[in-house]
Amino acid sequence: MVMYLIKKQLVTVLRKGVLMKKRLLSYIEYAISEVERSDIDKAAFREQLLIQIQFFQHERLVHLIVTVTFAILFMMTAGLFFITENMSLLLLGGLFLLLLIPYISHYYLLENGVQKLYTVYDKTV
Repeated sequence: MVMYLIKKQLVTVLRKGVLMKKRLLSYIEYAISEVERSDIDKAAFREQLLIQIQFFQHERLVHLIVTVTFAILFMMTAGLFFITENMSLLLLGGLFLLLLIPYISHYYLLENGVQKLYTVYDKTV
């Protein structure tokens, strides 16, 4: 039962990460193309861009909290394993690590994407 729940969580994380990656990358492309146009209302675009940046910042914050939580859980499990040498803790630590890797990858994407949107915003000022 536990393995099923962890597998389901991992699939959900990967699926949502792929959708957010597509959304973020397509919005960055859209924002860059809009900034390069000369016939747009810069103030309206800047306002829309700020709203999207706030959405992505919120997503980044949530993933930072989740990533740090899983990292702490992994470190605690590893520490307990080294103290007690209980093999079930090794398995649990491996599962935390298995979930931690996609979270780190996704957070990296969000962080770099938001930074890119900051540079796009700076071009509108």
